Amino acid sequence: MNEASFARRCFLDVERSALGVPWRGRLDAQGQARAAAIAQAGGYGDLLSRILAARGVGPLDCEAYLDPTLRRLLPDPYALQDMAPAAERIADALEKGETIGVFGDYDVDGAASAALLADYVRTCGGRAIVHIPDRIFEGYGPNVAAIHALAAQGCKLLVAVDCGTTSHEPLEAAHALGLDPIVLDHHQAPERIPRALVVNPNRQDDLSGLGALCAAGVVFLTLVAVQRALRRRGFFAARAEPDLLEGVDLVALATIADVAPLVGLNRAFVAKGLALMAARRRPGLAALFDAARLDGPPTPYHLGFLIGPRINAGGRIGDAALGARLLSLEEPERAAEIAGELDRLNRERQAVESATLDEAEILALAQEGAGGAAEGVVVVAGEGWHPGVVGLVASRLKERLGRPAVAIALSEGTGVGSGRSIPGVDLGAAVRAAHETGLLIKGGGHAMAAGLTVSVDRIDALREFLDARLCAEIAVRRAARALLIDAATTADGASVELVKSLERAGPFGAGNPEPVFAFPAHRLTRLAEVGNGHLRFCALAGDGARLDGIAFRAAAQPLGAAMARAQGSPVHLAGALTLDRWGGRESVKLRLIDLAPVTRSRP
Repeated sequence: MNEASFARRCFLDVERSALGVPWRGRLDAQGQARAAAIAQAGGYGDLLSRILAARGVGPLDCEAYLDPTLRRLLPDPYALQDMAPAAERIADALEKGETIGVFGDYDVDGAASAALLADYVRTCGGRAIVHIPDRIFEGYGPNVAAIHALAAQGCKLLVAVDCGTTSHEPLEAAHALGLDPIVLDHHQAPERIPRALVVNPNRQDDLSGLGALCAAGVVFLTLVAVQRALRRRGFFAARAEPDLLEGVDLVALATIADVAPLVGLNRAFVAKGLALMAARRRPGLAALFDAARLDGPPTPYHLGFLIGPRINAGGRIGDAALGARLLSLEEPERAAEIAGELDRLNRERQAVESATLDEAEILALAQEGAGGAAEGVVVVAGEGWHPGVVGLVASRLKERLGRPAVAIALSEGTGVGSGRSIPGVDLGAAVRAAHETGLLIKGGGHAMAAGLTVSVDRIDALREFLDARLCAEIAVRRAARALLIDAATTADGASVELVKSLERAGPFGAGNPEPVFAFPAHRLTRLAEVGNGHLRFCALAGDGARLDGIAFRAAAQPLGAAMARAQGSPVHLAGALTLDRWGGRESVKLRLIDLAPVTRSRP
């Protein structure tokens, strides 16, 4: 079989699954050969060798890949534009005892970045005042009123983290008030940046190649440079140097929550950060683990779906500063109180999100029925929607409709919106272009996520602009959709030992996808709805082996309907294997992603 025909072949002959996509092997013919070479040279076992080969790892690189170390992967921080003067200015402030104002974003990355910087300043004996803006009353990024407040409290240096790259007017106000502004950010930047020291790997003139970092990663590299500057000045002659590695847990949390690609340095941050979290040395994170009823060591899944949403809940519908405050706390009792409050706010957020999503789905389907572009960007808006949940609503619409989506909360003639994209479609660049053409009051973001502020009378024009810019690209990406399968196995083969072996290739997430396995001709039994629309089940192999599983948020979706129809009949299942450590006992669970009917094999 030549390589072209191999690429066209569907895995298990699945041409259209419950999700409406074909299944294809993640490895092409060249990858198959690389996997065989890895297995032969390193003795890693067939499945782990396939996982490594599918992620571009060669036979000589396996050991380094399986043990990502910061010592080996940490770059020279001075490769970042403006890093040298920014690090020297922060070192000046610490040496002179100046009060430093830290202005952070209200999401997990902003909270972690602010806590990371503030902790370092305090460990060096300095004073840091953290300000996290209220999402509704202040909006995203530095604002003039908050900068006036920081100046009134004696700040001489302003450091904006996870924001500030487009904040021209507020940073000019900082200059006028006698504050030196520094920006530590990672958002896409226009050609013209504010009058400040802007350390951002996504500046157009930055050549560091570190654009995959989240803001907390940028802050960490900045602290490496600051520590070098202070060491050179003899600052630590009479005091111990801070252990920078103690902050890697915050970088790991932010990297996962911001869906930064888990490649290179980011993967090392997360691997080492997860190990640090398992020791429960940070009271705030330990309290959040307890509030989320996390049993066993944390994983990227826990950070992304259990811990991150609770930290975000404060910024979405409560006190935006709770997350940053919790992450810096040293008192376990106070940490438990704040974690409990964030847990309560998260449940409230879930109810608000569910009601808004129901309305948004109706609007999206009505637009298509009225002749809207079924291949373009979904743009929906509603009066009374909470601005704190529109990003989550956009994410759900994107998942359900397979297209980029923007949800906008309307109030008094203005809309505050958030968008989420699909792989390969740069929504952030399109939103930034809409802002530059005058369609938006504010706008920017990443390839996969964007935020905006728009006048109500410009929403239709925004939808047309985004469609014109992205519609063809969306159509190409959707036509190429397929579920990539790493390998086939059975319920009997899904052992604890196998999952632990595969975890060596992790941590998995964006940029380093978790392995997806196909389970040929298994029967679905014991199907039951649990929690918020999740479906629990048991997969039964032909030899009688059983594997428990769950399909998250599938009950009212096409996958859930297909599961109900398939009960008792042989079907092909596809999903990821995870370890459940409930009650101190380890067992394997299948997280179902898709299923397909069993068809007769082609000759």
